[in-house]
Amino acid sequence: MKAGAPAGADGPVRAGSAGDVARVSATVPASPADAFDLFTRETDLWWRRGVRFRAGGRAPGALHFEPGAGGRLFEEFTNDTGTHLVEFGRITVWEPAARLVFEWRNVNFAPDEKTEVEVRFEAAGRGTRVTVVHRGWSSLRADHPARHGEPADVFIRRLGLWWGELLTALREHAARRP
Repeated sequence: MKAGAPAGADGPVRAGSAGDVARVSATVPASPADAFDLFTRETDLWWRRGVRFRAGGRAPGALHFEPGAGGRLFEEFTNDTGTHLVEFGRITVWEPAARLVFEWRNVNFAPDEKTEVEVRFEAAGRGTRVTVVHRGWSSLRADHPARHGEPADVFIRRLGLWWGELLTALREHAARRP
């Protein structure tokens, strides 16, 4: 790992061209089929809670993937103003045990703005290497609120760390299963 490069769940975060891509991997103690199932069907059990990770913060609710191409990634939560549903994106590729691709929309994205998340599941020894590639950030203006005023390289590193925390939570969840 290069000095000063932030670590993902298993290694360095690699930024692509012009601050466009964050790539993070973690090895989870499960087969590719089980790792895919954990990622997509048990999302609410491993995806961290709080304002950094959920639209509802710590409000009671759940985060879900609807299975299959066209399905949604959404969060439903209840707070003092009622029940809310926030859609983060739609699934564009659903290949159980191998690959998942979905659109990603932060809550502060305009209706026509989106990025893309690709998740690969590859056998690695007694487990599965789960790799998240989050790309498309160069399509957003440099002063977009999602970037928090950070230069592209700093933002991509921070995004890689964010995904790294989530993949660590996935790995920990997988390790707790019988």
